[in-house]
Amino acid sequence: MPEGCTQSSAVDQGLLSFLESCFSEDVMKLQTYPSEKWTCASSFVYNFKTAAEYVKSRLPEALKQHLQDYEKDKENSVLSYQTILEQQILSIDREMLEKLTVSYDEAGTTCLIALLSDKDLTVANVGDSRGVLCDKDGNAIPLSHDHKPYQLKERKRIKRAGGFISFNGSWRVQGILAMSRSLGDYPLKNLNVVIPDPDILTFDLDKLQPEFMILASDGLWDAFSNEEAVRFIKERLDEPHFGAKSIVLQSFYRGCPDNITVMVVKFRNSSKTEEQ
Repeated sequence: MPEGCTQSSAVDQGLLSFLESCFSEDVMKLQTYPSEKWTCASSFVYNFKTAAEYVKSRLPEALKQHLQDYEKDKENSVLSYQTILEQQILSIDREMLEKLTVSYDEAGTTCLIALLSDKDLTVANVGDSRGVLCDKDGNAIPLSHDHKPYQLKERKRIKRAGGFISFNGSWRVQGILAMSRSLGDYPLKNLNVVIPDPDILTFDLDKLQPEFMILASDGLWDAFSNEEAVRFIKERLDEPHFGAKSIVLQSFYRGCPDNITVMVVKFRNSSKTEEQ
């Protein structure tokens, strides 16, 4: 299954005065071992570029190294794809906090990673970027859940930590941050009201027989529902960018005020499309 994947991405500034999104895409085949793996990693910054650039420069390579080590002795390892993803995401967050605290840099980023193997798709999410998959029947399958302050589970956790949420255009942690989990954001991390813990879900590729998946920042989902996005891309898979550029432009036309970053990963081989 992984060797049949190709991907394309698109970015738009939206209505903001500067581009905050920093898109990181690292698709790799671990050719050293009999079991080939792909990973598609994407991260998006919402408070300047420092945090996303740090994740882009460090996380894909760290994941690659640990995945290669895991593949060498997979049968005897106590690790799994899920634990490797969780460990590396938390490790990167600790590194970021050490560096950003010293420079008083309050930057933060969401993180959405999809790790594909021959039979499984494992998705790790921190923040409000979102993944959605189109299965063999054209259904929109959520690959992640947004981490928003108004969600009951998140609201209770924030309250237990001594924090609060308030409405300022949207529900925000301490009246500041419109998501409840992130990488970076050291002032809120110090209060323990925002955490870096990823939610990790695994999907059976043989069962779903997916046609494509969409990994995108929250700007897209402000303009499109999961089902709308899947229908829109499905009708445009023959475009050079698998519909990624078209859906970004359509989000802009719908008045989305946020930055928009989209990756479309196509699972089926096609002579009409090539990796952009």
